Amino acid sequence: METEFKFRIPPERLKAVEAALRRGAVETTRLQARYYDTAEGALAAGAVALRLRKEGRRWVQTAKAAGAGPVQRLEHNAELGSGAAPALPDLSRHAGTPVGERLAEVLARAGGAPLVQTYGTDVRRLTRIVRHAGATVELALDLGRIAAPDPAGGPARTAPICELELELLRGPVSGLAALAAQWAQRHGLWLSTVSKAERGERLMHGDPPAAPAKAAPPDFAHGDAPDGAAVQRAVVAACLAQILPNASEVAEGGEDAEVVHQLRIGIRRLRVALRDLAALAPGFDPAWEAPLVEAFRALGAQRDRDLVLAEARAELQAAGAPAIDLPPPAEAPPRAADVVRAPALQATLVALVGFAASPAAADADGQPVQDAEAALAHLQQRLRRLRRQVLRDGARFESLDDEARHRVRKRLKRLRYLAEFAAPLFGARRTGRFLDALRPAQDALGVYNDAVVARDLFAEAVPHDARAWYALGWLDARRGVLARRAHRALERIADAPAFWKGRG
Repeated sequence: METEFKFRIPPERLKAVEAALRRGAVETTRLQARYYDTAEGALAAGAVALRLRKEGRRWVQTAKAAGAGPVQRLEHNAELGSGAAPALPDLSRHAGTPVGERLAEVLARAGGAPLVQTYGTDVRRLTRIVRHAGATVELALDLGRIAAPDPAGGPARTAPICELELELLRGPVSGLAALAAQWAQRHGLWLSTVSKAERGERLMHGDPPAAPAKAAPPDFAHGDAPDGAAVQRAVVAACLAQILPNASEVAEGGEDAEVVHQLRIGIRRLRVALRDLAALAPGFDPAWEAPLVEAFRALGAQRDRDLVLAEARAELQAAGAPAIDLPPPAEAPPRAADVVRAPALQATLVALVGFAASPAAADADGQPVQDAEAALAHLQQRLRRLRRQVLRDGARFESLDDEARHRVRKRLKRLRYLAEFAAPLFGARRTGRFLDALRPAQDALGVYNDAVVARDLFAEAVPHDARAWYALGWLDARRGVLARRAHRALERIADAPAFWKGRG
């Protein structure tokens, strides 16, 4: 198992990064790798990578696969010595290792399909060993390129490699995370979840955009019920599993609206976890909240002007409204890539990854870790309270002002996300029925909220275009209809079975 952070380096910061790396004893090695898979890509589909790599004069065979967390990887290296490279990897060299078992499972499902060479990398690696906060860390600056064959028979497709990796050799993950945060903030680096193998796969297929990463339940360890610290770490890891791939894609310049949307969902889920699970154990840092809020709002501002406004204009046009000229925003929203690359956000993500991968402190600042029974009771209490508040405000939704209605929407989301976090502890089937009852209300409140946002945007246009009054009148009437729909949907939540009853 290896634990490492990988960062992409902005081209304008490369000289400074290399100069900083060379402030100690540096070793330079040329790494020439060949990657292998079945013709149908079984290993890539199974998140496994297999390579032969020439490291200086010696050959090393390596198998890698995803590990238990965002910075953990299963890895096994087999030394092959110097001389000519073997024609194909020898899979028996990984037998008896966790990654070897994963490799064998994936190939067995592929029906024993033969391996073929796919793509390759040629890298100049500069390495330096650093000790920081009790951890011994290898810094590795990789400069080079990936080359993949063109399926149409044209010239090989290539892509540059410009990465800094920090791998934990010995000591606590917290020391690794602290050092990684320093490098990220000092040089404007951003976390990347895309391995060289994944980049090679995408290059082979024309570099398509990555699919948005969506939320998945936390993975609690099998066996005994988790205590408060284990619940915290599993939930934070689940949130990061959604946030990091989407953030990585956006930081690279990807502008897919669904990727940005899923990134915002991941951030909101993480904020719910930080708020509602803080009492379970020590370790949550209040300083994490501000960069997450800033990124969430900045990414949302772009969505409001693009998606919400486009949908509102289409509906107004269908209703016979005249064309309306909206003035440009007083201040252009920042690029999504710049929002994600912000040093404060990157440092926060690094700290959260380190938290999720570190063992819990038994007692810090007088706050003990809640045992499994107390942790379960805490989740039940939070779920009961949020459900009660949503039902109370839902019953009088149409009499509330927009600010209070927005609070209902935020509480409903908290209730849903907290239920999703708790689902593995109570049973997916029981929890699923409850979540199915929440979704119509959340959808109805989302549509209502978009109408409010659209009205605010068109209100800005009134001084510039009197035709905007038509939009305001139409949207005001529509808000009344949408409020009634939301009211009815919220009332139906009362019929949803409270899955947490009868436990603890």
